[in-house]
Amino acid sequence: MSVDAIGLSEGLLKAVKLCGYKQLTPIQQQAIPVIRTGSDVLASAQTGTGKTAAFTLPILDKLAHQATTETPILKALILTPTRELAIQVGENIKEYSQFLPIKHGVIFGGAGMAGQEKVLKAGVDILVATPGRLLEHLQLRNLSLSQVKYMVLDEADRMLDMGFLTDIERISEHIKHKHQTLMFSATFSNKVKTLANQILHTPKTIEVAKQNTTSGKVKQAVYGVSEARKRELLSEIIGVNNWHQVMVFAGTRESANQLAKELKLDGIKAALCHGEKSQGARNKALEQFVAGEVRVLVATDVAARGLDIPNLPYVVNFHLPFLAEDYVHRVGRTGRAGKSGTAISLVSPKDEKFLGNIEQLIGRKFEKIVLPGYEMTESEYDASKRHVTEAAKKNRYQTTRDKNRRVADKRSAGAKNVKHKSKGKASAVKKVKKRR
Repeated sequence: MSVDAIGLSEGLLKAVKLCGYKQLTPIQQQAIPVIRTGSDVLASAQTGTGKTAAFTLPILDKLAHQATTETPILKALILTPTRELAIQVGENIKEYSQFLPIKHGVIFGGAGMAGQEKVLKAGVDILVATPGRLLEHLQLRNLSLSQVKYMVLDEADRMLDMGFLTDIERISEHIKHKHQTLMFSATFSNKVKTLANQILHTPKTIEVAKQNTTSGKVKQAVYGVSEARKRELLSEIIGVNNWHQVMVFAGTRESANQLAKELKLDGIKAALCHGEKSQGARNKALEQFVAGEVRVLVATDVAARGLDIPNLPYVVNFHLPFLAEDYVHRVGRTGRAGKSGTAISLVSPKDEKFLGNIEQLIGRKFEKIVLPGYEMTESEYDASKRHVTEAAKKNRYQTTRDKNRRVADKRSAGAKNVKHKSKGKASAVKKVKKRR
C-alpha cells in the first residue's frame, strides 16, 4: 500500500516522502487504520519492520488537526526502555513533524535535569521518555499528564524485562481521564499480556509475524570454537571477508572493553557502546560507526534495542545472550526494513546451553561450522566442559551458602527478638513489683 493511500495531512505526507517512504510496511498497514479508530492496541512485529512510524504517524496526524495553543500542552506520551530508543524515536518524530506546528521533547536518565526541565516548562505536544526519568520530573512537578490523550509503550517486553512494571503503573495513575493506549512489542510474552490486561481496554490485537522469529532475509550461522580463541577467529572472519560495519555483542562491559582493545591490536578499529559509557561517548561511538570511521562497534545488550543503524550488514554474537529472546533482538539489528543481512555466533562448549534455548525459541537447528585451524582438541573441549561444571558448582555453592546465611541471620534475628521480649517482660515485672 502506498503512503498516499492512507490520507495523511499535507505537511505530514510531505515529510514522510522526504524521508524516502513510498510503501507502507505490513505493521503500518494494519496498525495505522486501527489507531485512527481510537481503539487501544496491542501490536507485535519483528524489529526493523517500521513499528515507530506505525504509531507516530497516526498520532501526529491527529495532533495536526487539533487546535494549537500559544503554549503547547502535552497530549501524547511515548515511553521507551532505553535512552538510545528514546533518542531514535525523537529523531523520527522530528523528521515526520518538520512541516507541522507540533513541538516534541525527549527526556531520559544520564543527562542533565536542568536542560530537560527548560524544555518541559516551555511546553511540548508530544514527549518521548524513559520511565525513571519521567517519574523524577513528575515528582518535581516539571510537567503534568492531565491532558494526555495518547500513551504509547514502545518495546513493552523490554521495559518489563528491565523491571519497569511499577514505574509504568505509577505513570498510568497520573493520566486520570480517558485516553488511548498503544502497546508495541517485539514479542507477546506472558508479562506483556498480563500488563495489557491491566492497562488496555478491549484492545485490538495485531501480530504481523510469527512470535519470536528472526527475519528470513538474515543469513545466520554458528561457528564452533574454544572460548580462548574466539577473538582470533573473529578477527580472521572480519579480515578475510573484508567486513565493514560489524556490530559485535559481548556479554559484559569488561569483556566488551577487553575485546575492543584486542581488535585494535589486530589492526581493526573498534568503538564501544555500553552502560558504563557516558551518553556523549556512546553517541560519538555510534556516529563514528555509522560514518565508517570505525569498523566494529562492540556493544552489550544495552544496544540490542532501539539502535536504528541504516543498512547494518553484519551482527556477531561474541557471547550468546543469557535470555534466548535477546538473540532475536540482537539479530534484528541487521536485515531491517526488508534488507538482507548476516548474523553469526561464536559458540564454545560453555555456550551450548544458551544455543539450545535459542534453537528451541526460534524453531531452528544450527549446524556448527568449524574453520580449519580452529578445531578443538579433546583436552580443550574437556577443559571448557570442566570450566562450565566448576562454575555451576561454584554458583550452587554460593547459592547454598547465601541461603544458609539467610537462615542463620533469620534465626539470629529471631533469637534477639525473643531475648528482647524476655527483657521487656522482666522489666515489666520489676516495674509492677516496684509499684507494689
